[in-house]
Amino acid sequence: MVLRVGYVREHFSSPLLQLAKEDNGTTFTLVECPSGTGQLISRLTNDEIDIAIALTDALITGIAKGSKAYKLVGSYVATPLNWAVITGTKAEYNGIPDLKGTTLGISRYGSGSQIMAYVMALQQGWPTDDLKFQVNNDIHGLIDSVNEGSTSAFMWEWFTTKPFVDAGKARFIGSVPTPWPSWLIAAHPDRASPEATSSFLQRLDKFVHEFDSEERRANDNVEFIKEQFGYPEEDIKAWLKTVRYPSNILEIPTNVLTDTLSYLEKASVVTPPEGGFDVRDFVSEKVVKLT
Repeated sequence: MVLRVGYVREHFSSPLLQLAKEDNGTTFTLVECPSGTGQLISRLTNDEIDIAIALTDALITGIAKGSKAYKLVGSYVATPLNWAVITGTKAEYNGIPDLKGTTLGISRYGSGSQIMAYVMALQQGWPTDDLKFQVNNDIHGLIDSVNEGSTSAFMWEWFTTKPFVDAGKARFIGSVPTPWPSWLIAAHPDRASPEATSSFLQRLDKFVHEFDSEERRANDNVEFIKEQFGYPEEDIKAWLKTVRYPSNILEIPTNVLTDTLSYLEKASVVTPPEGGFDVRDFVSEKVVKLT
């Protein structure tokens, strides 16, 4: 079986892209999901992919709300994601407090861009049930919406958005880091067998370790990201100073699940069942170890 691995083509995916180049479609193929985690979850649900590397909060939210389309099978990025808050070049908004009561752009319902809007509201002391959203599919639609004025702002990863800001197509007005490690790996419980999933993850773990090494960070990583994504060298080096990958992607710290669920409950994104959540319901224990 050739696994279908869904991913977002961003700098975070560099170790995956390096593994894919070596594998050359022998054991897995990459399926790009430019709209982000909402699209990844949709494709897991619709039998379009078998494995997804996606945002922690959205994956956990989906399972907490009853999705049976996937279980968590691994860790991917151990550090928080820095979400930029972006508005139009001529918009009236100059800071996060200016956004209260406005319509925010999101890529899809259930996406990281929506969940982080709830986190932003919680930090600002806004009622989370007052938030209004407009779906704009991807970063290009989101940028168009803030410049046309149909939305006030949207949230997207800082360095992915920076080239658009540098080109004068949008403005940064703030940022909100995630209160949790940013990326996890999920797999469909039936289509991706534990054996095939484990084999893929063990190989990916090797590339993650190499990418995360100080030697690679100094030279090879910079050149690879520059070649793949065209980012300025200073942006790549700045990002590399902020990111760390897990020591073992086949382990998920239990507190990642409990802390994220606690925050999502406070933000009114998920509602716990009577007796609370059981973190074992979120993972495939045949593949990944809770630590």
